[in-house]
Amino acid sequence: MFPIIPAASAADSGNQEGLFGFGYDQYSTYGVTAVTNLVSDTGVVATDTAGVGTARHSQGACEYGGDKGIFAYGYTNQVVSMSNLVSNAGVVATDVTGVGQSRYQTAGCSYGEDKGIFGYGHRSGAGGLATWALTNLVSNVGVVGTDVTGVGTARRQLAACEYGDDKGIFGFGTTGSRVGMTNLVSNAGVVATDVTAVGTAKQGPAACRYGSDKGIFGYGDDGSATADTNLVSNVGVISSDVTGVGSARSNLAATQYGGDKGIFGFGYLSGMVSMTNLVSNAGVVATDVTGVGTIRYNPAACSFN
Repeated sequence: MFPIIPAASAADSGNQEGLFGFGYDQYSTYGVTAVTNLVSDTGVVATDTAGVGTARHSQGACEYGGDKGIFAYGYTNQVVSMSNLVSNAGVVATDVTGVGQSRYQTAGCSYGEDKGIFGYGHRSGAGGLATWALTNLVSNVGVVGTDVTGVGTARRQLAACEYGDDKGIFGFGTTGSRVGMTNLVSNAGVVATDVTAVGTAKQGPAACRYGSDKGIFGYGDDGSATADTNLVSNVGVISSDVTGVGSARSNLAATQYGGDKGIFGFGYLSGMVSMTNLVSNAGVVATDVTGVGTIRYNPAACSFN
């Protein structure tokens, strides 16, 4: 008899499907929506699924539990901290009471194979605007933890993704001026100090995992809309700029799909858009795919299995 070889876990092989959700669409109450769009295991984006939970934009999203996802934080007509869990069938649940500092323009990624982290962000504060470096860990059952004192430069409009199977990285953003530094996240969820920027400083990019253990940051605003990308190696090293493919835009989202590929979608370029760009398992970005679903910017995205 041949030995039985266990199937690869979602954490080992990468999740098969993705989900874009929420965002600013201009036409809804307060200009925000809760609609979602599923991404198949071949990178096909589905039409809108009616929104569940509080409509908002500029929240973060990440995976947890190996095969599920979570959206958290954001902006309605004010900053909020609630979260919405995503099942391993891509079904979004109703609001969970928020934990931690209310904020928006934050980012999230998974770490430790089955947990997640939200970090950084922005809120309207007395006397002006405030940026944060604090983080909130997400357990392997989707429970968001209390605030952890921030490490690294406080900023907003950044992105985050996984690398190396069980670690994460936050990168880019703005402090009021565009920045390009990164911060690595260990497999225990510990955020490291700033790593000197590689590539052009920008705000409003997106990021996702590809190739099972690498990542990619792409698009954003570096003074004008850009489509340039920066690859992340399996040890968390950021590459210099790769000339962009597809429509330059900012304030979009990205997620993995198909186990080892990625997809960028939606965003803003002289108006809201819904086109997508697939990322191969070698980190190569493809040309625009005609958009499906409500045009919007500042959505978030995560994968599920």
